[in-house]
Amino acid sequence: MPPAVLAPVRSIFRAFVSTIVPEAAACDESQWAEVEALVEEVLRERPAALQRQLRIALRFLQWLPVLRFGHRFTALEPTRRARCLTRLENHSLQSVRLGFWGLRTLALLGYYGRPAAARAIGWRAEPRGWEAVR
Repeated sequence: MPPAVLAPVRSIFRAFVSTIVPEAAACDESQWAEVEALVEEVLRERPAALQRQLRIALRFLQWLPVLRFGHRFTALEPTRRARCLTRLENHSLQSVRLGFWGLRTLALLGYYGRPAAARAIGWRAEPRGWEAVR
């Protein structure tokens, strides 16, 4: 089994997910393990360079708020974290926006990909896709 991509940046990733999906802040260790396992599964299929970029982006996210708020991302209260992410989401550089949206997609996949979260929002996968609605 290859080493975990998220292990070195776990606390930053969890803070990011909890900011994107506030309900995630209530996750216990087993639920976080599910979130991370889903994300790790997707990342395992990606090139090593992309995995490295993800870790760099999360480390950048950790230190960026020091310039404005005097604290690292993981030490900020949720409202300041959200403000920091809003700036990245709407940044003038496309590469920053793309990085944000990629991380956001992983956060949503990890949280809502868990069976318990899918049940909580009433989502049921249907193999027939839109045909099932008709």
